[in-house]
This record gives sequence, C-alpha cells and structure tokens, in this order.
Amino acid sequence: CQSLPTNLLFQLLGLSVAMLSTVTRYGLHFTLISSISLENNSYRVFHHAAFYCGLCLSMTLILAALLSSAATVRESPLLGATGFFCFALAFCGLLPAACWRYTHGTEVEDSMMDVYDLVYEEVRRNISSFRRHELTAIHEAFLCCGKHSPFGDTANVESRTCPPGQARDAGRDCLQEIQDFLKKHMDLVSTLLGVTIGFTIYGMFLTSFLWFSIHFSSNLARKGKYILR
Repeated sequence: CQSLPTNLLFQLLGLSVAMLSTVTRYGLHFTLISSISLENNSYRVFHHAAFYCGLCLSMTLILAALLSSAATVRESPLLGATGFFCFALAFCGLLPAACWRYTHGTEVEDSMMDVYDLVYEEVRRNISSFRRHELTAIHEAFLCCGKHSPFGDTANVESRTCPPGQARDAGRDCLQEIQDFLKKHMDLVSTLLGVTIGFTIYGMFLTSFLWFSIHFSSNLARKGKYILR
C-alpha cells in the first residue's frame, strides 16, 4: 500500500509547484514586464495563466496526497478512489502543459522581448517621458544596457536609461539578457513538469493498488465481522 513518506513526498512536490508559480507571478522581472505590457500583448495572459494553473495543480497534488494518506490509515476504498481521481486530474492537466511548453514555449520569450522593443523604441523617438522610467527599471532589473538597433545611434537612449557602471560597451544586450533569463526559468519549469508527471503516474499506480488491496482483500473486507454457522 501507499506509504506515508511517499505521500509526504507528493506534498513537497505540490509545494514546489506552488513556490515556482508564486515566483513566476510575483518575481520582479515578471511583474515588471507584465505591468509595462499593453493589453494586446499576449505576455500578460501567459503571466496570469501560469500562476493560476500552477496553483490549481499544486492544490490537486497536495489534496491527492492527503486523501491517499487518509485512505491508507482508514482503509477506505472511497478515499483511495478519490485520491486516484485527483492524481488522474493532475496528470490530465500536466500533459497539455508539457506539450504547450515544447510547441509554444518561444511565444513567451517573444512576447517579453516585444515589450522591451516597444518601450525602447518609444524612448528613442521621445514619445513618452514615462516610458524612459520604465526602460530604466528594465535595465536595472535585468542588469543590461540597451540593444543593437537598426535605426541608428542609440547612445543617447542608453546614457539616460542604463544603470551606473553599465555602459553600452561593457553592458549586455537586453534582448539577449531577457532571452537567457527566460530560458533558465523555462528549463526549470520543464524539469519540474517532467518530475511531476513521473510522480503523478507513480501516484496513480499506488492509489489504484491501494484501492484493489482494500476492496478485494479478504482480511480487509471483513474488518472484524464474523458469521456463525
């Protein structure tokens, strides 16, 4: 049957998913880009969807672990079946998320860089003074300085928005820095997705075995009831 340490491992995995979702939602780099992005930019949709989907997934995993623990202690087939359903529900949510990660993962990266391009070009054309503060905040958050632009000299923009010590010659291209930062984060997401899918399948096998053990075992089925003939 399913052991309590195994259920504790599932709870820790659910907490890990919740922590990563919270970092994605409230991390400085992500909230900064989300607050700057326009309504027609898809990044804000990705930002909110990643948080709520991750939160639902983590709660489902924790609930499945708690139900499996209760089923083990109380020898309840109903709790075991409910735990299996929660694991199956998490698995059905994880598979589309993993497929989307490998087929549309670059869309998140492109949307973040589109936000930077928009802010940078508006500052370069002196369209908005408020955009200059936003561009400065991006440079400070990502520790980068400007970008290579095909529209001419950008030294004036970078001298006004780059943090001290991040001169254009010494600083990193911001588009490259955003791309590298997001790649590291998405690699972490992919690793956690793979581990979670593996443990979810393992949890479905364990809870199904637990249910069959409780339901069909003669010792557990009688539960102390005797019939005198």
